[in-house]
Amino acid sequence: MERTLPGILVRGHQVASRPSADYPYSTLEKQKPYFKRLGLDLGKYFNGTLNISISPLTYEMSAPEFTFPLVEWTDLHPPETFSFSRCKVRFRERVYEGWVYYPHPETKRNHFQDASLIEVIADEIEGIRYGDALEIVVNLREITVRDG
Repeated sequence: MERTLPGILVRGHQVASRPSADYPYSTLEKQKPYFKRLGLDLGKYFNGTLNISISPLTYEMSAPEFTFPLVEWTDLHPPETFSFSRCKVRFRERVYEGWVYYPHPETKRNHFQDASLIEVIADEIEGIRYGDALEIVVNLREITVRDG
């Protein structure tokens, strides 16, 4: 069972795709080998996340396809738990396969997101810019969506 959610691409913390003040590397590039060893190969996807605001809707990872508890992917802070659920992104009449990427806030030291922001790992989407409207299709068996 799926639900299509309207969204807007917003600027994230910009640590997944490139080195930053907090990390001397792209966090996603560093995390991918750990996820692969745990059973989820994200190697084909862009090294960054799409930060999609679905406000006023909110979401919760209720039964994700993958949850990796306490992954020790960096020595800069304690281990983090990550969950993933397959999704699709629709932009300019094209559909891109991807994964909702959910670093669990209870294990995350920095860069908190609010419950109306979905992070997605997907193929690179040419021409997309902050402020662009798009749609995300989520699996309602794995993600609970709440109306504003």
